Amino acid sequence: MDSKQNAVIIEPRSTHKASVIWLHGLGADGHDFEPVVPELHLPDVLGIRFIFPHAPVRPVTINAGISMRAWYDVRQPDLSKQEDAESIDDSARIVNSYIKEELACGISADKIVIAGFSQGGAIILFSGLRYPERLAGLLALSAYLPLPDRLADEAHAENAEVPVMMLHGIFDPVIPIYLGKRSCDFLQQAGYPVEWRTYPMQHAVCPQEIRDISLWLQKRLSD
Repeated sequence: MDSKQNAVIIEPRSTHKASVIWLHGLGADGHDFEPVVPELHLPDVLGIRFIFPHAPVRPVTINAGISMRAWYDVRQPDLSKQEDAESIDDSARIVNSYIKEELACGISADKIVIAGFSQGGAIILFSGLRYPERLAGLLALSAYLPLPDRLADEAHAENAEVPVMMLHGIFDPVIPIYLGKRSCDFLQQAGYPVEWRTYPMQHAVCPQEIRDISLWLQKRLSD
C-alpha cells in the first residue's frame, strides 16, 4: 500500500522541486502542523511538497497504556531511560519509506528535509543521521536524540555534515530544555553542524520560531 495514504499531503502550487516530511508529536496526527504551512510564507518557486505522516496507533505506557498515535512507547518520565528501541527502529523505517517515495518522484535526497516535533523530532534525528544519502537538512522542534549510544556505530557518512536545526522552548515541561541541549551538545561534539535556538515558550510553537523555520527552509531548499 502507498504509505502516502496514511499522511496529510500539501502539494506545491508550482512544479514539485523539493519535499519536507514532517512528523507530529505524541497523541497528535498528521493534521497537527498542516496549518503552519501557509504561515511559513515560502516562495512558490521553491516547489515544496509537505508530507505529514500519521504515526501508528500503539499503547503508551506513561499514559496508562492507552492506545494513541505514537512514534514509540514512553515508559517513564525520564525519556532517556528504558527507551523503546524496537518502535524507534520501526518508525525510522517509516520515515525512510516516505523518503524513498519522494526519490521515486524524481526528487533528489539533497532536496528533502525531514522535520518533526517532540517525538517526531526525536525520530527524524535518529533516522536522518543514519540515512544513506545526503539529505537537505534535519529540523527538530522541542526534541532530543534517542538512543545516543548507538549513533557512532550506525551513523552514515553521507549525512556526517547534514545541517541540523534544533529549536526548543525554555519552559518546556514535556521534553525539558536540558534534554534537548544535551542532545545538541552530543551531536556537536560528534562533529555535526547543529544550530540551536531557544524561545520563551513551553512545549509548543511560536511565531518567531515559524519565521526562523521559514528562513532555514529557504536556505536549505533554494536552487
